[in-house]
Amino acid sequence: MVNRDKARAQARERAKELVSRMTIEERASQLRYDAPAIERLGVPAYNWWGEALHGVARAGVATSFPQAIGMAATFDTELIHKAGDVAATEGRAKYNAYSAENDRDIYKGLTFWSPNVNIFRDPRWGRGQETFGEDPYLTSRLGVAYVEGLQGDDDEVLKSAACAKHFAVHSGPEAVRHEFNAVATKKDMEETYLPAFKACVQEAGVEAVMGAYNRTNGEPCCGSPTLMKGILRDEWGFQGHFVSDCWAIKDFHENHMVTHTMEESAALALKSGCDINCGVTYLHLLKALQEGLVTEEEITEAAVRAFTARFLLGLFDESKYDQISYDKVECEEHLAVADQMTKESVVLLKNDGILPLNVQDGKIIGVIGPNANSREALVGNYHGTSSRYITILEGIQDKVGHNGRVLYSEGSHLFKDRVEELAWKNDRIAEAVVVAKHSDVVILCLGLNETLEGEEGDTGNSYASGDKADLNLPQCQRDLMEAVLAVGKPVIVCLMAGSAIDLSMADEKAAAVMQLWYPGARGGSAVADLLFGDVSPSGKLSVTFYRSLSELPDFEDYSMKGRTYRYMTQEALYPFGYGLTYGNVAVEDVQIIAQDNNSRDITLRVDVRNKGSVETKDVVQVYVKDSESEFAVPNYSLCAFTRVCLKAGERQNIELQVSGNAFCAVDEEGKRVKDSNRYVLFIGMGQPDKRTEELTGNKCVRVDVVF
Repeated sequence: MVNRDKARAQARERAKELVSRMTIEERASQLRYDAPAIERLGVPAYNWWGEALHGVARAGVATSFPQAIGMAATFDTELIHKAGDVAATEGRAKYNAYSAENDRDIYKGLTFWSPNVNIFRDPRWGRGQETFGEDPYLTSRLGVAYVEGLQGDDDEVLKSAACAKHFAVHSGPEAVRHEFNAVATKKDMEETYLPAFKACVQEAGVEAVMGAYNRTNGEPCCGSPTLMKGILRDEWGFQGHFVSDCWAIKDFHENHMVTHTMEESAALALKSGCDINCGVTYLHLLKALQEGLVTEEEITEAAVRAFTARFLLGLFDESKYDQISYDKVECEEHLAVADQMTKESVVLLKNDGILPLNVQDGKIIGVIGPNANSREALVGNYHGTSSRYITILEGIQDKVGHNGRVLYSEGSHLFKDRVEELAWKNDRIAEAVVVAKHSDVVILCLGLNETLEGEEGDTGNSYASGDKADLNLPQCQRDLMEAVLAVGKPVIVCLMAGSAIDLSMADEKAAAVMQLWYPGARGGSAVADLLFGDVSPSGKLSVTFYRSLSELPDFEDYSMKGRTYRYMTQEALYPFGYGLTYGNVAVEDVQIIAQDNNSRDITLRVDVRNKGSVETKDVVQVYVKDSESEFAVPNYSLCAFTRVCLKAGERQNIELQVSGNAFCAVDEEGKRVKDSNRYVLFIGMGQPDKRTEELTGNKCVRVDVVF
């Protein structure tokens, strides 16, 4: 972690001096997300609202990375850090160029409201695609890496300001998020919902935290003394600024009914520690001041925090980041990082041997499906604009060239029962069947896009406000898959979605299944490289693919019991951490080479070998099982991981650190306890569950640990 304590102290002193010269009206005006200029003090207008979930978003052209849930599937902290740095570099390039044109509009600042480190606890949640998955350890490691990438390595100036959101426990349902009270136990809070936020604050020094729309345990998250003061500032020592989710503060009186007026809502948020209001409720702060609901000191402190961030960003000084030129936007170097991210994010779920395809075979390849030639299915939500899009169809066409023939059929609408309004139902299935019959192999591209899963208000589906009603593909796509599979040709199902989908039909009947997520604007090129063996797939599932919703609690139930791989009792269709490669990497031996019985930190030496005939990357994963504590999770928890790359037949010895925190359990009061002395570590390329063993043919190595 870069230590900016000295720089922050200096920035805060400068902020206090500047704010002291403002009138109370001017101070209050700076707490809006669209802060106006104060010309007499040389303060330019600044819009706090920026997005960089997977590349700079909504601000014109930018390098497009796979959606965050896909980036999580890389299990690659170094690459995630690079993606954050790319976003910060392009954000700076844009800011430098736009501000020179006096364009200080929304999305064009340097405060990026990313990453989303909420836990993807339920596969129905439409915004789960924005997260790093279901596991608090994975989310914390990737969240820290992305924050550090965004904020840079300079101990005096922030390259950009990251924001950990949505604090706390927000994970659907979207339809009632403005009025919903998420009830979470102290144990679940400490064990699952808070670790990633804590890591972003204490390890990465994240500059901002955004509150959620919902209430948590009765308190609206953007006006929660428990969350914002008790936990964030007092317990964790957070020094940055707090921002509300957009128009969340007006929910206090309109939906949560914890206040009665706009002035009361503004006062509750400000007194609880919310510095920047995304919305308009802080327009009523001055009236709240007149009514005695807030003090001048409280308005002043929020303004000081806001300007501390602007000084830390170097916005009133010259810095080395001022020299970043606009030609860095979507440059070859950045596009190469995005391409690598896509290649590492794709998860091979099934392969009967058909993959990789041989481009020299001269085969006729049928590419079918509503997402095969869809730009929308490349990008997910909160995306930027690419100067070029390469769909899956286009990537395959470019790869095959004149070595064969590529046939194409849309096959079906994304979700309607016909493509042409005046046509019969399933009007493209006959064409799809004809294409399949004339093909040697079929690549069937199914799934969703941001119009079917995403944020309430942003999506086009009217039935679930962005959430999925179930795990099924739309009926038209199920009909299409059944018809294509019935032809009898080898079918490779490529799923483009940001969440778990029921793939039981594909698992049973398709020759291969690949989870592409939303692979980025030019993702079709990387996917073609994977299909044709230029590179081996190596992604791992960052979420569990359940067999059905029947094994899950109600969507509104925030208890972790029965949720995610740590608590589930049923067998998964495809487990968290699972993913095949074209090689065959396995852990052969593990030794504990260092053990500190006080801190409980452990160092492992892991011997891995690629028993296959193809060079591949893979992910070594370590899971811990507490066999004594009554407070331990029922199954086991991810506690370490690293990427490896092995040539065919190659052996490697690697070292992995397991933090002593992994050997703590969380009691019902939310306290971390060390009430066990015996643990088991499982080290392999996935979980130690029977389903992963069945799918991979490899077992984890077991190591007993005694303190």
